[in-house]
Amino acid sequence: MARQGRHGATRRQPKGAAFSKGIAFDRWLDRVVTIAVVTAMAIGFAAVIAHWLL
Repeated sequence: MARQGRHGATRRQPKGAAFSKGIAFDRWLDRVVTIAVVTAMAIGFAAVIAHWLL
């Protein structure tokens, strides 16, 4: 039977490390940035439409 070696460059995290403070902060920051980008795009799109129509 063939031995399975490591595949890829990313090391697997221990199961307990998934809920550490750093990971939770990264998820929170990712959500904030996503909301900010989507809001900015919606405002920009509305401004372009308003400029074309007015």
